[in-house]
This record gives sequence, structure tokens and C-alpha cells, in this order.
Amino acid sequence: MIRILHTADVHLDSPLRSLALRDPELRDRVRTSSRTALTRIVDTALAEEVAALLIAGDLFDGAERSARTAAFLTLQLERLRERGIRVFYIKGNHDAENPLTGELSFPDNVHVFDGRGGKVQLAEGVWIHGVSFSNRHAPESLLPRFPAPVEGAVNIALLHTSLTGAEGHDPYAPCTVGDLTAAGFDYWALGHVHRRQVHSKAPWIVMPGTPQGRDIGEPGPKSATLLTIDKAIEIEEVPTSAVEFLHLQMDATDTDNDDALRDMLRRTLRDTARNLVSESAVIRLQLTGRTRRRWQVLRDQDVWKEAAAQYARETGTLWLEKVVFDLSDTAEPGHSATDELAGIMKTIREEPGFSETCRAEIEGILQELAPQRRAELLPDEAAMDQLARRLAEAGADRILARMKGATP
Repeated sequence: MIRILHTADVHLDSPLRSLALRDPELRDRVRTSSRTALTRIVDTALAEEVAALLIAGDLFDGAERSARTAAFLTLQLERLRERGIRVFYIKGNHDAENPLTGELSFPDNVHVFDGRGGKVQLAEGVWIHGVSFSNRHAPESLLPRFPAPVEGAVNIALLHTSLTGAEGHDPYAPCTVGDLTAAGFDYWALGHVHRRQVHSKAPWIVMPGTPQGRDIGEPGPKSATLLTIDKAIEIEEVPTSAVEFLHLQMDATDTDNDDALRDMLRRTLRDTARNLVSESAVIRLQLTGRTRRRWQVLRDQDVWKEAAAQYARETGTLWLEKVVFDLSDTAEPGHSATDELAGIMKTIREEPGFSETCRAEIEGILQELAPQRRAELLPDEAAMDQLARRLAEAGADRILARMKGATP
């Protein structure tokens, strides 16, 4: 029996991105979360006495250069070397642009596949294959560079790829699940897409996901994949993340007063803390449901945001990133002054001139930011239009909440 651990997209020393990180306690706790994830991967490798650790690309994060990153990584690799555990590593798109990958001298238990591709025997009847990115972009499939599987052996292949494309990811080394299946390997150790996916079980085609999420767009606990090779290959997830990002919904339909809503908030957050897989979590809370108190809650939303943040901190493991108020009103639409005002504001929002004014205001604010940050926040015209529309709707709701929330 042979065990192998598979990970990818560590993005070592990449910072987490969240407004909740303004809290100094959380910032101190998670600033080295990618290191914690890698340490847990190595701890698991040692505890499970694996024969090898597979790193399917993006061990590093972009062009960042740090001697401390190199020293920390070397220490972890040496821990594996002391126990005779081999490491097989392919460079992904982020590794290919990172200067450390060209300068760092890895311990001799680490084999780095180059862009020409190759294969290495791990044990009797087990071969590891891999192809690295030669540069940041790989617009064509890398499959032709793989050597043929060894007949009569278990063949494991490392590939950094977006497959046929994934939301939020540019196309890299494109190929299909059918292409991988036809190649004749027993296990495809993939990397690049940060969400865990098992695309096939015969053969195994596994995208392990990132071992540590970096923002609310990478929610949930993260993991690595442990392979056990006996008569067949079996896999299991092993947890790795120090902090997880969570989308949390709470239905406020049955809360007809402030005490009931406070009790539900506190109970929901405590239950979430008890069920965490990781040590800590950053929460985006969405309040939903139909309630006659919608406008009172919206009127006092700053108070409710602070209350939710305090209840989260009380758990010792949760931090609040944002509260989204998605409440609806039980009252029937009428012909009151506020209803007429709501209709007028809706009409104004739909006028081209108003939209242009909003865009001009947003662009003025964006000029205060660095170009790279502006591009991240609003990458295209559609994002600008969406932001202007969202801000206008939120502003209208604020006005209506002050008026309608004045009476129960």
C-alpha cells in the first residue's frame, strides 16, 4: 500500500482579502494563513507516512519576491526530506512569473518537472508524470508533452489547467475531461481552479482546490487530497485551511421585534462557530425573509451591522465581513406618499442622464486609487454599470427606510 498527498494553488504568502481584516486581532491571526495551510499539509504527509507530496502548480504567488518565503518553504521541504518523503512539483502560471522558482535551490527530495515533460519512478509499479509551465501563459494544451503511461504500472500525472474554462479563471493549458480520460493515466493530479472538484473516478481526475481561501469568492473549508494505492486508488479529503470564508443566510421572517432578531442573530452565529471546520471564519451574512419590520431594520441597519459584528466576535472564531439586507415587506403596495416617492425614484434611476451622473461620481472617486486597484474593483463597463445601479438602489432604500421606518 502506498499513500500520496496531492495539493495545488498554495499561493504561499499571498495575503487574504477582506474588509474584516481591518480588525487587528483577525489580521494578526490569519496573516500567515497560507503558511499554516502548507504546514498542515506537511504535518499530514508525516502523520500518514506518505511516499510523496504532489504540488500541481502555483506554489508561489505571482511576482512577489521574499527571502522569508523561500526560507519557510525550504524548512517545510526539509521536514519531508528527513522522513524520506519525495516531492513532485510542476510550475503553474504564477510560479512561471515568480523569480524565486528560478533562484531557489530545493532540497534533493524535490523533483521539479520542466516544460518539456517527463516521468519519474516513485516505487515499484508507480510512476509520476508532469509538465511545467515554461512561462505565464499556456494558450495551448500541454497533453502532447506528456510521455506515454508505463504499461502494467500505476501512472499519476500532474497538470496545471483550467480544463475547458472556469469562472474567474483565464484559459490555461486547455483540455477536456475526455482528453484526460483518453490519455491512459490512472490519476490526474490537477491544479489551477481554486474550488475542489472530482471530475472523474475512472480514471481519477481531481482538482483539489486551494488549501487556503483568500477572499469571500473562495468560500468554505479548504483541503488537500490523500490517495491510497492498494489494489485500486481511493481518495479522501484532509482539512488544511486556517480560516474559511462563509456565506451565511438567516431568515428573519419570524422575528417580530428587536429582541427576537437579536436572539436569532446570536444563536445563528454561535451555531456556525460550533460547526466550523477551520479555526476561524470570515462571514458574509445575508438577512432574508418577509417581515413587516423591513423598513425599521433598514432604517437602523448600521446598528444591526454593529450588533452582528459584536455577536460574531463573542464566539472567538468568527468575524463579520458584511451584512446584506435582502428583506421584503409583508404590506401590500399602496398609494401613500412614500409609495409615490418610491415610484418617482425608480423612474429617475432608469433615466440615462441619472446613470451618467452616477458613473461620473464613481469615476471621480476611483481616480484617488492606484490603477491596479481600480482595475480589480471595476474591470469593465458592465461592472461600472452594475455598481452605479446597486448604489442608486441602496440610496433609495435608505431614504424610504427613514420615512417608512418612522412608524411600526
